[in-house]
Amino acid sequence: MGKVLYSATVSLDGYIAGPDGDMSWLTPYLGPNPQVDTLQRGIGALLIGGRTFRGDDPNRGTDKEGAFSGTWTGPSFVVTHRPPADPEAAGVAFVPDVASGLAAAKAAAGDGYVNVLGADIARQCLELGELDEVLAIIAPVLLGDGTRLFEHPGGRQVRLERLSVETVTYATNVWMRVLR
Repeated sequence: MGKVLYSATVSLDGYIAGPDGDMSWLTPYLGPNPQVDTLQRGIGALLIGGRTFRGDDPNRGTDKEGAFSGTWTGPSFVVTHRPPADPEAAGVAFVPDVASGLAAAKAAAGDGYVNVLGADIARQCLELGELDEVLAIIAPVLLGDGTRLFEHPGGRQVRLERLSVETVTYATNVWMRVLR
């Protein structure tokens, strides 16, 4: 069985989206990233939060719209209590909760990664004891407000072990394993 990975591009001050879910800040930092390209080939399925799925894609309306700048073509599982009446996207299944979505994504991924997209879904996977790794792609920018990479009201310390650090033109990739 593959691993569950939370990957996100994050500002240096810890935000994956700006105020009101704004993702336009990301556009200048979406450049070549060989480690992400290699990772994508190892992903078997995506587990996506509803807000992330319906969110503000910085590539909306272009041929790069969607996960991994529009290059993702595998199965996607969107956790939402409000699935669309007429789903438009091929390969997208809507699931009512993280546990069932994770089970479906793991079955679809086989030995590949289940890649989590969305801070709240990643937090819930962590609470279920199912999050194995985190890849933070740190962009050289400070946002000051927005959606944090990880937030747990009242605080929670999660111990991580650094697996690798790689600097690319537009970011610094920090890959970590969740310690249990």
